Amino acid sequence: MSEEESNEVPIKVNSEEESEDKPDSLSPQIKSEESEEKLDGLPLQKESEEEPELSVEELKNLLSQEKEKTIEYELKFKRALADLQNLDRKTKLDIESGINTKIDQFMIEFLQIYDDFVRAKEAFLKNNVNVKGLDSILKNMDSLLLKNNVSVIDALGEIFDPKLHEAISIIKDSTLEENTITKELRKGYISHNRVIRPTLVEISKKIKSEKLGE
Repeated sequence: MSEEESNEVPIKVNSEEESEDKPDSLSPQIKSEESEEKLDGLPLQKESEEEPELSVEELKNLLSQEKEKTIEYELKFKRALADLQNLDRKTKLDIESGINTKIDQFMIEFLQIYDDFVRAKEAFLKNNVNVKGLDSILKNMDSLLLKNNVSVIDALGEIFDPKLHEAISIIKDSTLEENTITKELRKGYISHNRVIRPTLVEISKKIKSEKLGE
């Protein structure tokens, strides 16, 4: 064998049968078309099932249930509204009561000072001392009381009222009606139908024998 023949590279040629047995590489487009052809033969699933139609009787029952719910919700709303209104009233009353209590406490202390000025005036008058300066002060204090709707409780000659008066002395007098106020020992004051300070009074009582005779 010559040197040229030994250097030749053998080339393998595929036969026609071998080329047919080996699957060809199909393009994506062809594969997609084949997939669509396969899907065409399958039944499509319904996107949503149809809801069954309700009968007239069932619709009436549903309507009745909704009406009952509406009535129940309305009652709950009315109760909640009533509770809110009651709370609002209570809060306002509590605030008003707290303010009035503070005002009354201040007025009680103010009236104690007022009483001191009145007693001082009476003492000066007994000693023939000029009380013009005290009169001016008391006049200003009276204006302050009037401005705050604080007025004196009328007691002398009235029948004793435990809501307005406080009895600390009793006198027997058959000529007067039972529990008649005969003397004011300390003036009482009232403001906006609230007793700031009751009047200290002396009241009359009839003799027991006279009571039995009546």
